[in-house]
Amino acid sequence: KSYAGQKNSIIYLHISSSQMTLKECLDECMEALDLFLNNRFNESLERLQPRVNESMYHALIYATVLEMQAMMTFQHDDISNAGNTMKNAQEVCQRSALLVKADCGLFPMETSLQLHAEVCYAECQLQRAALTFLQDENMVSFIKGGIKVRNSYLIYKDLHSFIKSHNCLKGPSHIHLEGGISFGVGAFNLTLSLFPPRILRVLEFAGFSGDKEYGLSLLSDGANGTNLRSMLCALLLLCYYTFLTFILGTGEGEIAEAEQLLKPFRLRYPRGAIFLFFAGRTEEIKGNIEEAVTLFEDGCKAQQAWKQFHHMCYWELMWCFTYKQAWRMAYFYADLLSQESRWSKAMYVYMKAAYLSMLPKDEARPFGEDEVQLFRQVPTFKQKIAGKSPPTEKFAIRKARRYKAPSPVKLPVPVLEMMYMWNGFNVIRKRPELTEGIMQTLLEAERSFLESPGNEYSVDDCCVIQLLKGLCLKNQGLLQAAEECFNKVCSSEKKIKFDHYLVPNSLVELSLLYIDQGRREEAVKLLRKANHQIKGHLKSMAEIMTKVYLKTGCKSIFSFW
Repeated sequence: KSYAGQKNSIIYLHISSSQMTLKECLDECMEALDLFLNNRFNESLERLQPRVNESMYHALIYATVLEMQAMMTFQHDDISNAGNTMKNAQEVCQRSALLVKADCGLFPMETSLQLHAEVCYAECQLQRAALTFLQDENMVSFIKGGIKVRNSYLIYKDLHSFIKSHNCLKGPSHIHLEGGISFGVGAFNLTLSLFPPRILRVLEFAGFSGDKEYGLSLLSDGANGTNLRSMLCALLLLCYYTFLTFILGTGEGEIAEAEQLLKPFRLRYPRGAIFLFFAGRTEEIKGNIEEAVTLFEDGCKAQQAWKQFHHMCYWELMWCFTYKQAWRMAYFYADLLSQESRWSKAMYVYMKAAYLSMLPKDEARPFGEDEVQLFRQVPTFKQKIAGKSPPTEKFAIRKARRYKAPSPVKLPVPVLEMMYMWNGFNVIRKRPELTEGIMQTLLEAERSFLESPGNEYSVDDCCVIQLLKGLCLKNQGLLQAAEECFNKVCSSEKKIKFDHYLVPNSLVELSLLYIDQGRREEAVKLLRKANHQIKGHLKSMAEIMTKVYLKTGCKSIFSFW
């Protein structure tokens, strides 16, 4: 393996007369990708499969499709198969190239082929690293995955520098080369920029660096072009706009950017399941719940070959019906996920139990299930991804612990508490009637709580209700009342026994309230206080920094101070 521009080392790609030219390979891979985006998944794989052992692009795209499938099924066999296929693709990249010691300089055609081989190799390394993190939990595998990531990063970095300094190399296949480099460099820059400063300083010492705006710019260029990586660039951006900035930020997302990005893909692939899903997600964030439900349902109807696409829609449909307080419908989708998806069974079972607990005591439960028994099952489904348990899964397990007792104390509003963790209160903010419905549920829970005898969970449960009431009041524009609710939680800090996340999260919500009012200095004080308390709680410092960054435009919480 060599890096682009490495002294005295050139990779030459040898193509015999019996093989396809680079342009023919790229054209056929584009056709296969077009089939994939039109939901013709099996046809796409059949188009690629015959040449996976001779063409680096056929091998890479074939392995990429299998990896996408493996990540959705989360089945060990699928992940293992995708890993082996990606390893084979990497070997094809190496086999397609011959390392030659030369001092004669670079010829345009040979250099172009060299760069294509290296960008494919870097992409294989990156995707193999992702599968390594998913497949194994032990530290050795984690280190191996990290080494792959670093190798990929260095190759992309050298390739990017090389093409910037060699403008004469442009040819008919150059758009695919640029697209591949834009995807890799853009993905690294965006991802690294999201790390907390403390971790980023360590990564910079190891040679990594991240610039958020530059990463977004490169990915946008890649997504708007007509190249083999346009879909990957678009999907990464859509995930960032509709999930990362929404869940880890202020809950607003970047909808205008997402809609602009989706527009050409929706025109070209009107029944494409992937783009129907993201169209539904943008409508959901805007508060257009009915339109979102229709798009998610259309996404399920659009294809039946890959049921895993359905699971993404089921998850969002579950939350759409949660916002409408249609507990039985939400339970239905949580039940489907618990049966069909392996991504987070602990979370799905917890949500099933949570929905049942919201039903009246005397109302019959679907399928005769009992919420207490379901809550008790939650810890048995614990799993790890990249050596870590997902934060929301750990939260669900912690909340379900109280049901281990012979006579458990009921969680007051478990659905709404989890809805907060996924920033759902920002969705209902756009729909006053939904906020009012949630507020009434909280008031009923508060009345029931006050009428019940005290117990060891009383303070914690009271604070949960106060935090969620504060969010509803903020949505309704009753800022003084919202501030009082958040302050009630903060003043109970020493009395809280179990849900210690409540105080730092209330401080964050109160600081965001102050930022909206222009009370900058007070907001800074609260964020400093939250910074001291946040360790070990559900929401990390990175999430607070993201919120502040999105709200104020500052690069980090430190510059905000």
